[in-house]
Amino acid sequence: MRRYLGTALVIAVLIGAGAAMFYSRPSPSQAQQSSGAVFNPDGKMKLPTGYREWVFVGAPLTPNALNSGKASFPEFHNVYVERKNFDAYQKAGKFPEGTVLVKELVLLQKPTFPDGSQQAPSGRGYFEGDFNGMDVSVKDSKRFAGTNGWGYFTFGHHALPYEQTAAESSIEECAGCHIGNVAKTDMTYVQFYPVLRGSQQTTAKR
Repeated sequence: MRRYLGTALVIAVLIGAGAAMFYSRPSPSQAQQSSGAVFNPDGKMKLPTGYREWVFVGAPLTPNALNSGKASFPEFHNVYVERKNFDAYQKAGKFPEGTVLVKELVLLQKPTFPDGSQQAPSGRGYFEGDFNGMDVSVKDSKRFAGTNGWGYFTFGHHALPYEQTAAESSIEECAGCHIGNVAKTDMTYVQFYPVLRGSQQTTAKR
């Protein structure tokens, strides 16, 4: 009897140890979350994954109704950054090399008023509908030396699924706007994101 009990105890310990190892392993999305930008041999960037588990920075909105019916990006801009790079920005006031910023575009829900708004229990306003595209920026001073150290990629401005790879956008498409407007704030529109503005103010006081 003791021998059987001893064998059962050993089996139970092994099962417990195996379960602990299984549940302690990162999920595929968690593993990919910290991988940063991944490029193919031809220089195209692979579609980021796991980004909805990153730090959510904010969601600016420039609706058509406020831009003569023709806004360049009439969707919500849901912006995400990896935790490690967000933490680095909090300390230094700039993003470290390898930072990836994901901007996922989200359409407004079907409007009920001419200005694109709708009525909700909380009041009249703008509310997120369907996903509608993704733009990504990557900080790599060597790879993107000609555009102030940042590269910009578009994985489609349309409903899911997005393209699996994207070539770097031209200066005219993306980088030029950032260089001309926000070169002094690490090529990022920090003025639209309170969590980043707060970091900048804290750094300035040091």
